[in-house]
Amino acid sequence: MTVIRDFFIGVSRNELLNEAAKKYGLKLGAQNVVAGTTIEETMESIKKINVQGISCAIDNLGEFVFEKDEALKAKASILSVIEEIHKRGADAHITLKPSQLGLDIDYDFCFENLEEVVSLANKYGIFVNFDMEDYSRLQASFNLVEAIAEKYDNVGTVIQAYFYRAEEDLNRYKNLRLRIVKGAYKENDDVAYQDKADIDANFIKLIEWNLLNGKFTSIGTHDHDVINHIKQFVKKHNISNDKFEFQMLFGFRIELQQQLVKEGYNFCTYVPFGDDWFGYFMRRLAERPQNINLVTKQVFNKKTNTILAIAAGAFALGRLTKKKK
Repeated sequence: MTVIRDFFIGVSRNELLNEAAKKYGLKLGAQNVVAGTTIEETMESIKKINVQGISCAIDNLGEFVFEKDEALKAKASILSVIEEIHKRGADAHITLKPSQLGLDIDYDFCFENLEEVVSLANKYGIFVNFDMEDYSRLQASFNLVEAIAEKYDNVGTVIQAYFYRAEEDLNRYKNLRLRIVKGAYKENDDVAYQDKADIDANFIKLIEWNLLNGKFTSIGTHDHDVINHIKQFVKKHNISNDKFEFQMLFGFRIELQQQLVKEGYNFCTYVPFGDDWFGYFMRRLAERPQNINLVTKQVFNKKTNTILAIAAGAFALGRLTKKKK
């Protein structure tokens, strides 16, 4: 399982493979995991989702940006999405990554970009969620959350269960709307749990604590065992459905998404869009390799398999080289 996880994470960071995926775009079958490459296509997808009684978290794909022009372009796209949400009255909010808006370039530059996004969203009553990335960017990202939250009340963030510090962070940010996930980056054992059982146990523990003590809990999982556990937990503790929602990724376990809505639970679909989709999808497979079985078969066609075959060869060669050393 560790080898599979390392493979997908390694592939997600490969620049050549990401560029190849951008080149082929939705021809690779990405339409099954990405709502569109343009804002217009994405809003049409969201309209169809909203009709089912499901809200959306919109992610303008992209991260680890090192050029100001690229960060400004991403900001402009996010601002346009906010305008479209307001214009169309869509049941949707924004989720973004600080690194996409300049965290790796300059902290103050990133803050200014984030504040512009949050300010416009606040004007329209739209929520903005700050995604968390790898450990090297974790504290700086939380610092941004705190600074923005001092001025605006429409922000929240993410707690990743595989970090040892997750419980401490959960308590610190309990007054914000929080999305709790397991975590999808490769982290060292000095900062994060490595064993799946440990991560799963902490995931459940964090969810339960926040349901009892937090403001609002978004539960990011496709695991029906976790979902069933939470159903029993909220029933036992008389927790209102208004205090939480289940979240899944666009294109994953669609029937289960619809079933949860029919049962009266709040549900939100995480909707990514744009051509920078490959790294995002590979990390979803790294996070839970079973996800590969949850997406429709059309995601993997001849071109996709060719790219993954090349990646697998490079990954295997890299491991053999390390062993020889």
